[in-house]
Amino acid sequence: MSDSINNPDPDTKFPVPNVDTVCYVKPLVKNPNVIVGDFTYFSDDEKPEDFERHIMHFYDFYNDKLIIGKFCQIAKGVTFMMNGANHKMNAFSTYPFYIFEGWNAETPSVSEFPLKGDIIIGNDVWIGEHSTILAGVKIGDGAIIGARSVVASDVEPYSIVCGNPAKQIRKRFDKETIDFLLHLKWWNWSVEKIKQNIAILSNADIEKLKSIE
Repeated sequence: MSDSINNPDPDTKFPVPNVDTVCYVKPLVKNPNVIVGDFTYFSDDEKPEDFERHIMHFYDFYNDKLIIGKFCQIAKGVTFMMNGANHKMNAFSTYPFYIFEGWNAETPSVSEFPLKGDIIIGNDVWIGEHSTILAGVKIGDGAIIGARSVVASDVEPYSIVCGNPAKQIRKRFDKETIDFLLHLKWWNWSVEKIKQNIAILSNADIEKLKSIE
């Protein structure tokens, strides 16, 4: 008999009983250009339910996106720096005269700015406290971002990076295991199947993981 009545609900805003500092992100976002997968959570000491205030320089006319997968863990103070933070770089001065009164400067077209693209974060990614993810960065499944890192370039799946700029420290597993995990995509399993195999997912016995049907 299914125990689905007791299953976790990805649309719950505060999923930890009696704790108001941890929120599932998906039910909180209002901007259609922010796409977040089920069970990804954000932990913050001050209004974690206001997740979108951590997305910086997010202007409609750039139409860039922040895409985050399932089961990601986002620690307090993490910020996402979108394309609106970029100044025009192909000129002698980067100063934005056009936004201030009195200069009568013409606003450049969007095509003149150094647009980096969307921020795309995979599944089961752990982003440490006070890290900054810059525009255009892609972070692979299972990656770990060390605290206070500035991630300016893509991060490979199941790798650990840290620093400013963030550099790879090591891979979490050998290539065979990583390839298997990327093929398995456990985060797409049903809630019931995940619940049945939490002990294996919370361990590192690859043979037991391979034995799951």
